[in-house]
Amino acid sequence: MNNESIVIRSFRNIKEKLFGNGKRSDVQNGENAQLEQECFLDLLPVDKQFLIMTFLSPQDLCLLGGTSRYWRALVRDPLLWRYFLLRDMPLWQSIDHVSMPKQLEALENPLTEGSDLQKHDFMGEYLKACPDCRSQWQQSKPTYEAVASFLKSLVVPNEPRFAMFGPGLEQLEVSLITNMMCMPHILRVEGTHQRQISGIGSGITFMFNQSRFNILVLYSTNRTERERARVEHAHVNSKLFIREEDQQQGKVLFRLLPHVQEVCQLVDGFIYVTNAETDRGFDGAEEARAQIRAMLQPDWGPTSRPLLVLSCVSNVWLSSQHTPCTSTAHQLELSLLPNPWMVQNTAAQTLSGLMDGFTWILRHAGQRN
Repeated sequence: MNNESIVIRSFRNIKEKLFGNGKRSDVQNGENAQLEQECFLDLLPVDKQFLIMTFLSPQDLCLLGGTSRYWRALVRDPLLWRYFLLRDMPLWQSIDHVSMPKQLEALENPLTEGSDLQKHDFMGEYLKACPDCRSQWQQSKPTYEAVASFLKSLVVPNEPRFAMFGPGLEQLEVSLITNMMCMPHILRVEGTHQRQISGIGSGITFMFNQSRFNILVLYSTNRTERERARVEHAHVNSKLFIREEDQQQGKVLFRLLPHVQEVCQLVDGFIYVTNAETDRGFDGAEEARAQIRAMLQPDWGPTSRPLLVLSCVSNVWLSSQHTPCTSTAHQLELSLLPNPWMVQNTAAQTLSGLMDGFTWILRHAGQRN
């Protein structure tokens, strides 16, 4: 049975409980019951009611739920919001440590007769994670936050510094870094610096929204080796890490080289770039998790430093092949990190989504203790 049929069957059960033999269970409320019986939407078959609800925004659905006891029961049906989560999550462009749904396993599990869904607040998960809902509650700041932001604006801040690394810098057909430096109408380059790690990376200063920030690009190896590996789809042994094996737990571990440790102690946050093109997949998910944990170790700095994960494809037309941001967060086990984090879908060719990611990391870098 598909997800639509499951929701429609649940709606029929709700309608049967409330209406019984065609009469409302609240018939003693004569006048109100009569008004509800005359409502056009109430008279539609449940499959048509469900179809209408699929076109409504979360805000409109909540308003609809306030019109009657019947519509409240439909709107609060966990199966409805489970359907919305399964339908919409692959389309979301970002997710973060606050909004990430905590019940992904419950979504993936097949429904069985008598499944206890009441313990799963799919409605709350959706309203917390949906980008449209997030943008609304992020727009309104408490008074004390507005005052604090004003006071911070009076202080000349230090330019935040971020370490950028990850396979998406090296495996894609289109270079994210090259386009970041060649699109001044989106992101202006203020200066480049001498190489800070011999043969591996260089620092770039950008200007965005009247804010200057530095990005230290950490490549896994030199340009010649990177280009050969990209063309041959070969694995690269990173010169940023020393690979180790945890014999007891059977896990891959990475230790930073001393000069990389020094960089991690100096930066205000981290940007990890994944290759989100599904033809390459997440073959190195375990290795990616271990490298992120090595960079974010508390030994190098406070756990308040943010991690921005750019889930990157080469071109916008590859969006249909884009690994969903929730899948990226789940595969990288970001919810286990103590640091604030965000996954942002990005296209290297157009830089779509990149500015949203920079806005997020600049805000959180300013909240460090």
